[in-house]
Amino acid sequence: MRSILITGCSSGIGHAVAHGLRARGWRVFATARKVEDVERLRGEGLEAERLDLADPASIAAALDNILEHSGGTLDALFNNGAYGQPGAVEDLTRDVLREQLETNLLGWLDLTNRVIPVMRRQGHGRIVNNSSVLGLVALPFRGAYNTSKFALEGLSDTLRLELHGSGIHVSLIEPGPITSRFRANAYAAFQRNIDRERSAYSAQYRGAEQRLARPDKGGDPFSLGPEAVLKRVIHALESPRPKPRYYVTVPTWLFGTLRRLLPTWALDRVLLRVSRAENR
Repeated sequence: MRSILITGCSSGIGHAVAHGLRARGWRVFATARKVEDVERLRGEGLEAERLDLADPASIAAALDNILEHSGGTLDALFNNGAYGQPGAVEDLTRDVLREQLETNLLGWLDLTNRVIPVMRRQGHGRIVNNSSVLGLVALPFRGAYNTSKFALEGLSDTLRLELHGSGIHVSLIEPGPITSRFRANAYAAFQRNIDRERSAYSAQYRGAEQRLARPDKGGDPFSLGPEAVLKRVIHALESPRPKPRYYVTVPTWLFGTLRRLLPTWALDRVLLRVSRAENR
């Protein structure tokens, strides 16, 4: 039975992928940051461990427990656990950006580097990193998240080249708008870390808060359910020739294409119009 470790399984993409792969016969080790989510995942029939991507000791302990149960092998890793920190770049403190990178990038690096030696000993493995359309293009007021995903793209591309010929394949998933708790979690981070009243962007923030406060029920015409990501993850894990990148939604295909075709000034106009439309 093939085995996989998945981070960020409390809801959304991670939750759907964990159950979808289990249904396909994979042995799924699902992880989440909160103890109550781990217990809930176990109640759903998944093998679950607590793993906090911002805590190296938690990462080490979770992987040790998983390898003990798997007999020291692991066929795949799906790095997925992340959150979005909204706010203008000039309103981000060093600590707030560091917190975003600890969870969205550095924790992934730590876990991946601990898993690679296991895969090297086996002579095979799949590493799938869940990126974003915001790893391809930037939008205003998402500087921390943009930074984490742009960095992830570069890190993944480099890792893919370095692991060439090792039997370990690296793929990026670039979803775009997916129905999940992402917006609710971003709103909480926004309220916690951004001084809205003293910002030069206080007027824009009022529109952003209204958007973030709305429940994400998939009302965006381009939004897809997390099962759309599952399809790409399955191909990345099971195909003999996995792709380096998997676009999921229409916005990802659109902006991925526009980035290649348009000069920077023209792409900026498009992205500014998208941002203004979102905050109305």
